[in-house]
Amino acid sequence: MVMQDGGTVDVRPGADPGRAAPEHRGAYRVTALCLGLYAGTLLAWTVYGIARGDGDLDDFLEGLFNPGAAPGAQVLGPYEWSFTVVFAVVAALALAQRRVARSAALLSAALLLAVSLREGVGLLSGPYRAQYGHDPLGGWALATRGLGLVVALVVPAVLLPAVEGRRRAPGTAAAWAGPDARRDRSARICGVLFLLMGLARLSWTVRDLTAGGTDVAHYLRGVVDGSLLGTPDLSASTEFTTVGSVLTLLVLGALALRARRDVQGALLVFAAVELYLTVRTVVWLTVTDFFNRSLETTEGALSMATTAYGLAAMTSVVVLATGRGFGPYGGIRTEGFRTARAGRP
Repeated sequence: MVMQDGGTVDVRPGADPGRAAPEHRGAYRVTALCLGLYAGTLLAWTVYGIARGDGDLDDFLEGLFNPGAAPGAQVLGPYEWSFTVVFAVVAALALAQRRVARSAALLSAALLLAVSLREGVGLLSGPYRAQYGHDPLGGWALATRGLGLVVALVVPAVLLPAVEGRRRAPGTAAAWAGPDARRDRSARICGVLFLLMGLARLSWTVRDLTAGGTDVAHYLRGVVDGSLLGTPDLSASTEFTTVGSVLTLLVLGALALRARRDVQGALLVFAAVELYLTVRTVVWLTVTDFFNRSLETTEGALSMATTAYGLAAMTSVVVLATGRGFGPYGGIRTEGFRTARAGRP
């Protein structure tokens, strides 16, 4: 609604476009409950890992960013630590009925489903199933896997039908034309950055597999079979996280390149995870003095360039996905403005 009183123009906001429609509140609350419960479970495992480890809390906090300072083997790894935060944040956003939580929650559920399917393949092995019975914490680990599967199935079931169109008040098409264009442009920029990062990581993965000395069949089995290590382990394997990150970067990049604005939340949370892991890599390269030796070989220089690009690209996506570029989903709306009586802007 627009009202003019002398030289004042009052632009009164309608429904908040960043909030879910009232008919979808139940779906968002169920999502918040599921992701919050799983985040709490991972946090409990993290606390247990700190308590049983050789170091104290300060050592663990240092190990969050310095891989060389981690006090002994932890129950969870850096991917699980980062997604513990992601699940908690997305749960809070869903509880607040923010639409940005939808794609972030669907991405979280997809990744949990992939982990669950991998573990399901592993459980087809009799010796691997027996390990759960022999391990004192096997029952708790299996319960955690089961909870992850439940979350992975429930969240899409309630959120996929919660599709919302653009809500505009009558007569506001012109006012929204600019934000829509900026939102599309920001989404495409994020898509390009994700695709380039995914292609770069795919190239390095293919190079490692074809360079010799790597059993390709064993590597691929590690992607889809949780029994490969022989013991129950809540930390994802390197093979799974590498291939999973490549696929996620490429899929989200392709969706964003098509200006699918409903992937903003997914872009934001995955870019934040990738940024954290890249910073962790940079810290490791620093403490091992690799920076000073990286330019001695072409491979080292390319590796450093890839790391630098990842740091810059993921930072850019986080900024774009949380800034004004995505408009009402994450940006700032102007609720009112004043004009001069003569009509000057």
